[in-house]
Amino acid sequence: MTIDRLLRYVRSPSTRLAAFAALLSYLSYAYAHGSWANPALISVSVFIGVFMPSYAKLSNKADLWAGNRFGFVTAGRLGRFIPQYLFNLAVFGVLLWGGALNRDGVASVGGVASAALVTTLASQGLQYLGMYLVSRGIGDANRNVLVGLSINIILTSFGTAGLPIAREAFLVMGFGFGILLFGIGLLSDLRSQMAPKGGIGLFFGTFNPFHNTHLALIRRALDERGLDKIIIHPTLVPRIHADAFRKGELRVARLENGFQIYETTAKADSNMDYFPTGKQFLPPETRKVLIDLAVAEAGLGNRVEVVFFRETYNKKGFQGVIAEIKQANPGVRLHGLHGTDNGGMYVRQIYDECGWIYPWRVLRRDGVSATAIRKGAKGMTSAVVTDVLEQLSANVPVVTAGGRRFRNDNGVLTEGD
Repeated sequence: MTIDRLLRYVRSPSTRLAAFAALLSYLSYAYAHGSWANPALISVSVFIGVFMPSYAKLSNKADLWAGNRFGFVTAGRLGRFIPQYLFNLAVFGVLLWGGALNRDGVASVGGVASAALVTTLASQGLQYLGMYLVSRGIGDANRNVLVGLSINIILTSFGTAGLPIAREAFLVMGFGFGILLFGIGLLSDLRSQMAPKGGIGLFFGTFNPFHNTHLALIRRALDERGLDKIIIHPTLVPRIHADAFRKGELRVARLENGFQIYETTAKADSNMDYFPTGKQFLPPETRKVLIDLAVAEAGLGNRVEVVFFRETYNKKGFQGVIAEIKQANPGVRLHGLHGTDNGGMYVRQIYDECGWIYPWRVLRRDGVSATAIRKGAKGMTSAVVTDVLEQLSANVPVVTAGGRRFRNDNGVLTEGD
């Protein structure tokens, strides 16, 4: 590791968060259990401080793998829960073996396995709550996670010491958040399997670019759910990138084959994966044009509406877009279309946060992906989308497609000359 990379790692918000968690863990358990000089507690605290960022990445990958494999929210949450539970089980086991914990206090909450279960449920629930608040414009991801983590560490340390009020609060918080977290996920999964027919479909995503599987999904959803129409709204700038641009952590490096190429700056968090699906992005205006053209070419124009609520999206994200659609269609049943890739399961979470929306998911097994298209794969987009992408790659000043003309301004398509 070079000096520059080491300095970036030290400055990383994830590294600082891990260091704070390690210090708070040591102080809380040392005070509650009277184990200030205990080698096991000191060693575990140092281990948490060093390896917590790597563990977080592993937990995220487990969540994404389970969601993609099964397409159920409950599966994804179990995928995140299981490794964290095993980690906490090992930590409590080491601390108890090393004499860092009050044995009677641990026994009062049901033993090591129960303590690990309760703190894992609380941690998962607080993380979910923190990110839900972020999506509603309350706080930011790092601050919310930090507050939730602090509450969990303090209550767990005092609860496992057997202190009466803290013990009850620890148990109530853990099982309460567990019921909430997995209950919401289970209800979502049940809605996806027992949905009534009729209503309007919502289809949100980056669509970078719009491809054949998107069209196939639309056709299937119209038929299987008996939808009156489907409303498509593309992501403008994903929130993770919008926040990073605002903080100076990302920049647009160059234009390549019509795609904007993002790159991190020296301010970026070295522990964060800013580009889970790649660094190439078509401008949102161009992605909307591609959707319009592909839908028209497929003969679906009378049953698919492509909308672009820029101001609403920029202020409130897809949650605001859903609220606007509900206001325009009062009492109409809504169905949320999504795939089971990273972006699709994220959209599913948004649907679940916005009320009684019926998810409709498709397991992604056909090998078609926007990532592959951006890397040069052929035959995955409709004729009109393929044509436009080729013109963008050639950087022609005026793009013509579907009987329409668009001015090409560094990859941004605007209708007219």
